[in-house]
Amino acid sequence: MSSKYVFPRALKELRFHFSQTGEASAPLKTFLSRAYPVIKKHNPSTPVLIREAAGVRPTLYARFEFGREAKLSLEGVPEEQIEGAIQKLVANE
Repeated sequence: MSSKYVFPRALKELRFHFSQTGEASAPLKTFLSRAYPVIKKHNPSTPVLIREAAGVRPTLYARFEFGREAKLSLEGVPEEQIEGAIQKLVANE
C-alpha cells in the first residue's frame, strides 16, 4: 500500500467533493476514512482537501503545475475501484 499513494511532483493539490448524506458518496467516504492517513503520510507537502456539501455528487479534482486541473466523477464507482481512479487521474498529468 505504500508506493501506490506516492504522487508525482507535478501534482499540486488533490480535492475530494462529496455529500455528507448522499448514498452515492458512501463508497468515497469509506475509502477516505481508510486511505487518507496513508495518502498524507506519503505526500506530506501535497494538500489533500476534503469538501463536504449537501447534495454534491462525489467528484475528484487534481490540480497540476501551471494551474491545469483535471476532474473525475466518482459517482457509481465502488470503493475498491476508487484507488485505481485516483492513480489514473494523477498519472494523466
